[in-house]
Amino acid sequence: MPRRSQDNRELLRTMKCNSSSLSSSDLFSLAISATIRGLEENMRSVVRKVAVVGSGISGAVCASALARNGVAVTVFDSGRGPGGRMSQRREISEDGTELFFDHGAPFFTVNDNDVMGLVHEWEARGLVAEWKERFGSFDCISAKFDFEKEGSSKKYVGVPGMNSICRAMCHEPGVDTKFGVTVGRLEWLENKNSWLLTGLDGQILGYFDGVVTSDKNTVSPRFTHVTGRPPPLDMILVPELAQKLKEVPVHPCFALMLAFSEPLSSVPVKGFSFKNSDVLSWAHCDSSKPGRPEMSECWVLHSTFEYAKGVISQTGLQKPSNATLTKVAEELFQEFRSSGLHIPDPFFVKAHRWGSAFPAAVIAAEQKCLWDEGKRLAICGDFCAGPNVEGAVLSGMRASVKLLEMFSCM
Repeated sequence: MPRRSQDNRELLRTMKCNSSSLSSSDLFSLAISATIRGLEENMRSVVRKVAVVGSGISGAVCASALARNGVAVTVFDSGRGPGGRMSQRREISEDGTELFFDHGAPFFTVNDNDVMGLVHEWEARGLVAEWKERFGSFDCISAKFDFEKEGSSKKYVGVPGMNSICRAMCHEPGVDTKFGVTVGRLEWLENKNSWLLTGLDGQILGYFDGVVTSDKNTVSPRFTHVTGRPPPLDMILVPELAQKLKEVPVHPCFALMLAFSEPLSSVPVKGFSFKNSDVLSWAHCDSSKPGRPEMSECWVLHSTFEYAKGVISQTGLQKPSNATLTKVAEELFQEFRSSGLHIPDPFFVKAHRWGSAFPAAVIAAEQKCLWDEGKRLAICGDFCAGPNVEGAVLSGMRASVKLLEMFSCM
C-alpha cells in the first residue's frame, strides 16, 4: 500500500478514536487535511501526457523538467538527432578520417542564476565543460587581432559535442524521443479537451494533455515554403498569440567546416569574430574544445547574415544543391585565406546552410515563453527570450513551469 494512503487511513482512525476529545473545528481541520491528501494522491496517480515539438536546447530543457515532475513526455523532431542550434555533425574525409564539427553555436555563456544552477548540474554529470582558450577579434582591414581580456566571460561547451546536453535530456526517464518525425498538424479537440498530433503522412502521433513547441517553423510560413503545406499550428486556435506569432523573422547563416593536417600556427586564438568583412562573421577551432579528438585541427567558420541572405535570395528556401554549397564553400574559404593569416590547404571542406540561425526579434522578453492557458499550449525558444543558448534555456524552463502549474490545478 502506498505510504500516502496509509497516512490518510491513520488520520481517519485518529479522528474516530479521538472524536470525543476533539472540538468540531479540530475535526473539521482534520477532515480537510485528509481530503487534501486524498486529492493530492489522486492528482499524482493521473499521469499527464505532453508533446514537445523540437529537440533543441529549449525543447530538451522543457522535456527534462516535465519528466522529472512526473509528466509523460514525447519529443518529436524531424532531424536525425537532437540539438537544434546545439547540433554536431559527423563527417568522413576521403582518407577515412572521422571528423566532428559543432556547426551551430560554438559555445554559450551564462548570466542568469537559474540557468547557472542547471549548468552546474550538467558539469557534475560531465555534459559540459568550460572552454579555456584565448579569444579575440580580427580586423580584415588592418590584419590585426584584438585579444579578449582573460576572465571576461566563461565559455561553456557540450562534451564531447554541443549536442551532448540535448541528447542526455531527451533520453532521461519519462522522455520518449522520436527522431525523423515531422509533425504535420496540431489539432485541438474541444470535446476531448486534448491535442491530437498527426505526421506529414497523416499518421496519428498521439493524444496529449498539453503541447510545447520549440520549433518556430510550427507557426512560420517557412514551413509552407519548404513542404508546400500550411504550418502545423493554425493561428485561429490561438488568437491571443497570433499577432506575436504572425512572423518570427530570422537571420540565416552558412557554416563552413574545415579540417587541417597541422595546427594553424598563424592564428594566435582559438575563436574570433571578424571585423570589416562582408562574408565572414566568426571562426572557431572545434578541436581545441574539451573532450574533442586531437587527430586533426578542425575549424568552423560562420558567414555574415547579409552574405547568407544574398545566396538564399537567389536559390530559395529549399534544400541547397551541391553546386550551391560548393560555391559557398569556395567563397567563404577564399575570404578566410585572403585575410593574410597564411591559411594552408585543408584536407576536408564542406558548407552547411543554417537557415534559421538567429532570431531577428524577441517576442516575449518578459514572459520568456508564449502561453495559452485554455489549451495548455506553450511556445518557447530563443525567439521568445533571447537570441542565444541561455535565452533558449530560460524559455524552455518557463514553459515547463507554466504546464506544471496548470496540471497542479486540474
